[in-house]
Amino acid sequence: MKVPKARKVSSGNWFIQLRLGGENINITATTEKECTRQAQFVKAEYLTGKRQPPEPEGEKYPTLAEAIDLYLAARDSALSPATVRGYTRIKANRFKGLMQRSLSDITDEDYLDACNQEAKLCAAKTLKNAWSFVRSVVEYTTGKKPPDAPLPQVIPNVRPFLDADEIQIFRNAVRGNQYEIPILLALTSLRRSEIMALRWENVDLKRRRILVKGAAVYDKDDKLVQKPENKNQSSTRYVPILMDELFEALKAAKKPSGLIVTCNPNTIWANIRRICKRNDLPPVGIHGLRHSFASLAYHLQVPDKYTMAIGGWNDERTMKKIYTHIAQGDVKKYEDAFSDFFKNAN
Repeated sequence: MKVPKARKVSSGNWFIQLRLGGENINITATTEKECTRQAQFVKAEYLTGKRQPPEPEGEKYPTLAEAIDLYLAARDSALSPATVRGYTRIKANRFKGLMQRSLSDITDEDYLDACNQEAKLCAAKTLKNAWSFVRSVVEYTTGKKPPDAPLPQVIPNVRPFLDADEIQIFRNAVRGNQYEIPILLALTSLRRSEIMALRWENVDLKRRRILVKGAAVYDKDDKLVQKPENKNQSSTRYVPILMDELFEALKAAKKPSGLIVTCNPNTIWANIRRICKRNDLPPVGIHGLRHSFASLAYHLQVPDKYTMAIGGWNDERTMKKIYTHIAQGDVKKYEDAFSDFFKNAN
């Protein structure tokens, strides 16, 4: 009788999850053969309408750590390396008091207590992401939802960015830098993962545009791996080469094929920081330059649809909420307009 293939979990036991009649039934045994035999027996009993046999001795459900391994293994082909890396870090660093406990023994109160403890150890956003992941793993393994935990409010970080005047200073400071190309690509809206995946075959100097396609992300072993797809569907796009200095740098370095950027992305980030420090600019990084692009588009009153097309945003609300900053110069302009209105009112 066909049953799912048994998987070996970190404890050394073998595990199979059956889905029968809308219910998850978990089988754990010390050997692969015994685990498969028990799963076949349970399925046969279900198909014939008989009662299921008593649960085998030992844990009914795997530990939380084992359940995470199984969850990731089941989604191996669907999850990106960066996502797996993030989930693996949650397993290593969060909810340590629960990781080696069987899901059969963890109560709702235990989950709530663990969330309270984690709130003292990490940022609110980190806890929110970790708890959301753990809830998904528990529900996938047991078919039951853990309780809604009262988590601390997530306060959005205000990421530094360059306003219009600062961008001009930054551009002049970057000129001739060894990493000018990736730095200016970031200022043209590209994400770090897109910059590291960019290939010479996708640079069209004649039309002054670049096809942004693919991504390079770190996996759970901290190795940079190439992905054929971008973050989302709208991320695959043509980006115009807007700056003459970027065009000239690409023209001078042009090759028939291969990756455009081969250095470590941390090297690019460090160079951006040094440039900002030397020129008394806000301490932006690669993603901060992407924010700066969106801010500049707002300053220039570029239509949202055009900004979204260049930057690869598929959600206008997200772009405005996270990426669009109002430069202080623009704020002052509107403050003066209000002041002039009230001064002339009489």
